[in-house]
Amino acid sequence: MKFLSIYKTAERGVPPTQEEMATMGKLVEEGFRAGWLLATEGCLPSKFGARVRSSNGKLTVTDGPFSEAKELVGGFAILKANSKEEAIELARQFLRVAGDGECELRQIYEADTCAPAAAAAKS
Repeated sequence: MKFLSIYKTAERGVPPTQEEMATMGKLVEEGFRAGWLLATEGCLPSKFGARVRSSNGKLTVTDGPFSEAKELVGGFAILKANSKEEAIELARQFLRVAGDGECELRQIYEADTCAPAAAAAKS
C-alpha cells in the first residue's frame, strides 16, 4: 500500500537550522534505504506560493503569503506501508523529528486497491 502523508504546520518564516536539517536528513536516508519512503519534499514559505480556486466556473488566484491560515502544508511524503496502522507509526516517527504539526494520511489509489473498493461499493 502507498500513502500520501501531508505535513501541516504553522509557518515559521525562517529556514530550518543545520541541526534540524541533519536530523531530518538522517530519517529520510533511513526511510529510503529501508524502502518505506518513496518520495519526500518540503515546501518553501507560502509567500512564494499561490492558491488557484474554481467556484461556479470562475477561477481566482490568490498570491501568498497566506497569513490567515493557522497551519499550512509544509511538505509531503509518499510512504510504502503494509497497513494504515503502519503508515500511522511512520507518521509518528516523522513528527518526533519534525516537531509540532500534523500529518494527514491518505491511501493512494493503486490497481489492487481500486478493485476491492469498487466491488464493495456495488454490493
